Amino acid sequence: MIRTALFGGSFDPIHMGHAMVANFVAQCGLVDEVWLMPGRVNPLKCAAPPAPESHRVEMCRLVAQDCTHTVVSEVELSLPSPSYTSQTVRHLLSAYPDRKFSLLIGSDNWLCFNRWREYDWLLNHIEVIIYPRPGYEVNKDELPEGVSLLEDAPQVLMSSTFARAGLAGGLNMNFFLPSKVINYISNHQLYG
Repeated sequence: MIRTALFGGSFDPIHMGHAMVANFVAQCGLVDEVWLMPGRVNPLKCAAPPAPESHRVEMCRLVAQDCTHTVVSEVELSLPSPSYTSQTVRHLLSAYPDRKFSLLIGSDNWLCFNRWREYDWLLNHIEVIIYPRPGYEVNKDELPEGVSLLEDAPQVLMSSTFARAGLAGGLNMNFFLPSKVINYISNHQLYG
C-alpha cells in the first residue's frame, strides 16, 4: 500500500512553513508521499478566503514542484460544500483502496480536534500525524492509538494571515513565501 499523508488547508497563500512541513514529512519515513489538498473555507473559521480556489491550487502546484514526493490533489474542492475532513476521507478511502491515508495536521489543530465534525470517526478510520507548531504544545503520552507527534521536526512560526497582511502592506515577503509564489501573486495581483 502507498502511504499517503493528506495535508489540507486553505493555503491562502501557501508559505514557506507549509512547504517545509510537506517536504519534511515526505522524507521522514512515515509516509511515501504527501498530498497538498487545498480546500474550501475552514468551517471553524467562517471566513471566505480572498484568493479564488484556482489560484490557491496553482500556488500549491508551484510549491509541490520543489518538494520531495509531494503532489496537489483537488479532490476536496470537487466534493459538495461545506467541506468536512470526514467527508473527504470517506471519499478517498473508497476511491483509493490501494493507499493507506494519514491526516497531517498542526498541533494547533490537534488541540481543537474534538470540535471537528465526526472527529471520533476520523480517529477510528485514519492515522493522524501531528506536526508541532510553536506555542501549541502536545503531550505525546496522552495521544490516543493511531495518533503520532513528530517531535524532532523543524518548526517555524508562520501563518497565511501574516503573509496576506505583509503582501497587502507592500512588504518584502522574501524568505516568508517561495519566490515562485511571490511571482505568481504579483502576476495575478492577489492580496493587494
